[in-house]
Amino acid sequence: MELFALLLTLILGLFILLGTVVVFITKNNEKFISFSLALAFGVMVSLSIFELIPEAFEHLEGMKEWKIPILLGFIILGILVLKLLDHFVPHHTKDEKHHHSKKEHIKHLYHIGVVSSIALILHNLIEGMAIYGTASTSINLGLLVGLGVGLHNIPMGMVIASTFYKSNEDKKKTVMISLGISITTFLGGLIMFFLNGIMKEELILGILLSTTLGMIIYIALFELLEQILHSKNKKETIVGIILGILILFISLLIGGHHH
Repeated sequence: MELFALLLTLILGLFILLGTVVVFITKNNEKFISFSLALAFGVMVSLSIFELIPEAFEHLEGMKEWKIPILLGFIILGILVLKLLDHFVPHHTKDEKHHHSKKEHIKHLYHIGVVSSIALILHNLIEGMAIYGTASTSINLGLLVGLGVGLHNIPMGMVIASTFYKSNEDKKKTVMISLGISITTFLGGLIMFFLNGIMKEELILGILLSTTLGMIIYIALFELLEQILHSKNKKETIVGIILGILILFISLLIGGHHH
């Protein structure tokens, strides 16, 4: 179980690298981005409702009347942590307008790239810890959370890669940066691996799941939803969302409930 959870955090990080590869292959294909964002959205929303909330509740059973305050508190914490880190991560829309010279533009892009990498590294560390915690309770749930996060890591990787690539025009360098960032999810998993004794506590697992839930709600509502609503590729978006929900339900059927 533990090794599986570790492996999962490693693979997840590599989704960021996949995003980098996609940038080089598709020249930033908008339709593909719309589809993968929508797919991630479908998975994440249905995952939160049908799996994470009940699962977190289960782990917090022992807390009796504190159950709901703890759940809500840590969901809010998860949302706030990502909100804070998100301040430092670039978004597609803001860069294009106010730039005077190419040189300044490149400097600006590089700055965005660096700051967003730092934010992403923190984000991945926390995500790695959360996913490791989830996967070591339930392989099925770990895979589902992993799927949602992994899918959203592809566009993240694309943003980072295209930002750096535009500023340094050096593929090798860009890939190295992405690789560095993508390993951090695994590091988060490793931290948890070594804290394993603590990890067996139901309360800790409940807290981790609630925090993961907060993050997933944040990613779905504040990052993905906005981009989905503004997407020009309506067809890809709708197909993506429906597919995301379907994938989740199919995996729930296959995995069955883990009580």
